[in-house]
Amino acid sequence: MEKTFVFIDGQYLSLISKHFGEGIPIKIDLNQFAITISKDKDLWCDSVYYYTAPPYQHPTPTQDEVKRRANYDKWVTKLKRIPNFNVREGRCQRIDNDYNQKGVDSLILMDLYELPKDIKTIILVACDTDFVPILNKMKERLGLRIILYGFHDRIRNSKFSMSNHIVSVCNEFCQINMTHFDRSLLKES
Repeated sequence: MEKTFVFIDGQYLSLISKHFGEGIPIKIDLNQFAITISKDKDLWCDSVYYYTAPPYQHPTPTQDEVKRRANYDKWVTKLKRIPNFNVREGRCQRIDNDYNQKGVDSLILMDLYELPKDIKTIILVACDTDFVPILNKMKERLGLRIILYGFHDRIRNSKFSMSNHIVSVCNEFCQINMTHFDRSLLKES
C-alpha cells in the first residue's frame, strides 16, 4: 500500500463529532480515525499530524481553568506517546467571551511545506481556504494527490458550509459520516 500522511484540524473534527453526537462529542481514538480514513482510500497511514490548542488560561486562572488544563495536558501526553502521531499546539485566545484558536493554520502550513518527497498522497481533515495556495503549489511542484475529508451540509453560511475553493484544489472530497466515527470509537481502558 502507498503510504500517506494525515493532517487533522482538531477543532474542525471536534465540531463534526459534536454534530454526529447531537451536541456531545463522540469519543474516538484519533489515531484509529486516521487509519480508518486512510484504509478507505487503500492507503497506509504512516504519520498523523493533529492540530489543537490548550484551553484558555487567564493570567490568574480559575480552578475550572486549572482543571481543564490538567485534563488537556494528560490527554495530549497520551497522544504524544503514540508512534508517528504528532501533536501540534497553537494557543487559545479570549476576546470578551469568545474563544478562538490561534496559530493552528500556520502550523498546518509549515508541516505541509516540510512534507517528505516520498509522500505522493496526503489526507487533509480541514475546511479552511487558507490552505489553498500551498496545496495548489504542492500539486504543481510535487504532483501531490490531495484527499480532503470533511463534512458539508450544503447550506450556505451554516457552520458546515464549505468553500468550493478548497474542494476544487483537492483531487478528491470525501464526506465524513457516522461510520468513520463508529469504526474509531475510543476503547476505555
